Amino acid sequence: MNDSKYFYPGKLWLDTDGKPIQAHGGGILFDERTETYYWYGENKDGPTYHAHPRGAARVDIIGVSCYSSKDLWTWKNEGVVLPGEEANVTHDLHHSNVLERPKVIYNDNTGNYVMWMHIDDANYTKASVGVAVSNSPVGPFKYLYSKRPHNCDSRDMTIFKDDDGKAYLIYSSEENSELHVSPLTDDYLDVADQMRKILIGQHREAPALFKHKGTYYMLTSGCTGWSPNRAMAHAAEAVMGLWETIGNPCVGGNKIFQMTTFFAQSTFIVPLSGLPGVFIFMADRWNPADLRDSRYVWLPLTVGGVVDEPLEYNFGFPVWSKVSIFWHRRWRLPTNWWRTT
Repeated sequence: MNDSKYFYPGKLWLDTDGKPIQAHGGGILFDERTETYYWYGENKDGPTYHAHPRGAARVDIIGVSCYSSKDLWTWKNEGVVLPGEEANVTHDLHHSNVLERPKVIYNDNTGNYVMWMHIDDANYTKASVGVAVSNSPVGPFKYLYSKRPHNCDSRDMTIFKDDDGKAYLIYSSEENSELHVSPLTDDYLDVADQMRKILIGQHREAPALFKHKGTYYMLTSGCTGWSPNRAMAHAAEAVMGLWETIGNPCVGGNKIFQMTTFFAQSTFIVPLSGLPGVFIFMADRWNPADLRDSRYVWLPLTVGGVVDEPLEYNFGFPVWSKVSIFWHRRWRLPTNWWRTT
């Protein structure tokens, strides 16, 4: 990696064509077959408007963009791999609806790349998940269907693939008052029957999961619309287990930065295989006045040390390691980090 390749959290980030990256609410897939990172996210390169006088700011569905990279810094635009629908007004992806937080994982058994996303109408009453599939990481993806998992409303969501190949859907439900966790079927195209409710009554959204030394961690945000709020970290011994809240992970900057997740909202955690215990925290700094100009906040995240404050309900549970997201106005990954052992 070129030493000049610094990350500038919150600054304008251009692709290799010199255009602003359009991959909001997104996630990263590392494809071992091509040794390439793929960044999928919402393309919001359209006018921001309000569908209703008191409605949230929105951009019509353009589709899911894909970018490819070898170094996580230089991104090539691979195009819109799941486009919106213009003609069919009954289609989930009709431009008047909502497509948010697309995530893609690879199924080792079927050879398919499977995309899950939040599907909604302009009033956010549909509250469903959508599923699409492709035999290539750069698409095109074929949209399959939408549903309310377990007959529950689903808004902010993510998917997580474990080391054993088992995958899970995690989504905000019950009017965002709690999170639900469910395994996916073996082909990743549906949810299994099993479901567990977690963080009940805590009103958390924007879940982002990762695993370190056998422990599962999750970052979430509060429910304040486009306005930033304080992130919280959570930990569990199993994805379907009991999740404990372990505190605000944000470090550095000033107090306001720490209480607003650096004026951003979590979307994904990128593991760095060459740097054990080090991850990249991906977040969106939303601009509701012009959503296409929402920026990306990528920062180093580490796991280590002991949680500062005792947990309220941790009797009989492990002492969790501390999750820390460090603010930097600019930062870079070590040279040849991917070759580190």
